[in-house]
Amino acid sequence: MSKYASNKGTKNSSAPPLKGVNRALEVLELVASKPGRATDIANELGISWATLHRTLSQLEQGGFLERDSDSGRYNIGTKAWQIGTKYLANHRVLELAQPYLDSAAGKGSLTVQLVQRSGRIALTLYSRNISGEIITKATYGYHFPLHCGSKGQVLLAYSPREFIESYLDGPLESLTSESVVNPEKIRKIIEDIKSNGYAFTEGDVQPFSGSISAPVFDHQGSLVAAVCIITRRSAFKDQARKEEITEIVLQTTQSISIALGWRPSGILKK
Repeated sequence: MSKYASNKGTKNSSAPPLKGVNRALEVLELVASKPGRATDIANELGISWATLHRTLSQLEQGGFLERDSDSGRYNIGTKAWQIGTKYLANHRVLELAQPYLDSAAGKGSLTVQLVQRSGRIALTLYSRNISGEIITKATYGYHFPLHCGSKGQVLLAYSPREFIESYLDGPLESLTSESVVNPEKIRKIIEDIKSNGYAFTEGDVQPFSGSISAPVFDHQGSLVAAVCIITRRSAFKDQARKEEITEIVLQTTQSISIALGWRPSGILKK
C-alpha cells in the first residue's frame, strides 16, 4: 500500500469511506511532494490510469492541480496554494514567532525557518534571509523527511514514542551520501537532541549546507514547532561561529516558547 493511502476508511468506520475524496487527497499529497505525469502518479498510488484520470481532470478543472502541456507533468495549482495560505494567515505560533525569527535572521548571513511536523515531513511555515547568500532549497516551500536535517530530527525527537518507532520502521530516504538512515543511529541522535536541547547536522540535506535547530514549546510544555538556522557548511568550521549560531537558535526558541506561555519548568515534563 502506498504511504499516501494511510487515511483510507476501514470496515470499522461509522460511515462508509469516501473513496473519491480520499483518492483526491492522496493525489494532492503525492503531487505536492513529487510532481509527475499521470502514469507516474498511478504507479505510485497503485491504481490504474483509467481510475485516476477522472480525479486528475476534476482537480485540474478546479484549479487544485496544473498540468504542463509540454511535459505532461502535474503540479500543485493556485487553488491549493490559496487554501495553504489561509492556514498560515491564522497560525498563532507563526504570528507570535515572526518578530523573533526576523531578529535572528538579522544576525549574519543566515536563513531562519519556523517548521512544523506534518506526518513524516518537516513542513516549512516561514523562511527569512535578510542579508547574504540565499541557500538553495532553504527558501519557503521546500520540505524534507524528518530524519534529514536538524529541523526534522528535532521534530522527530519530541514526537510520541509510538510515532518515532513507526517512522523508523518505514522507508528512510537518503538525500545525500551523508544522510543517516540507520534506525539505531537515529535513535542515538534522538537521545542526544533531548539531552542537549538542539540538533546539528551538515551535508545530509545538501552537501554544501548545515543547520542547527531547537524545539518550540507551548504553555503545556508540548512541542509545537522548531526553529532552524541554515547556512553554508563552511561557516561551522569556525567553532566560535558555530557556538554563536547555536546560541541564537536557543535564544530564539526560548523567546517564542515564553511568548506562548511556556516556562522552564515545563521542559521537565518531556
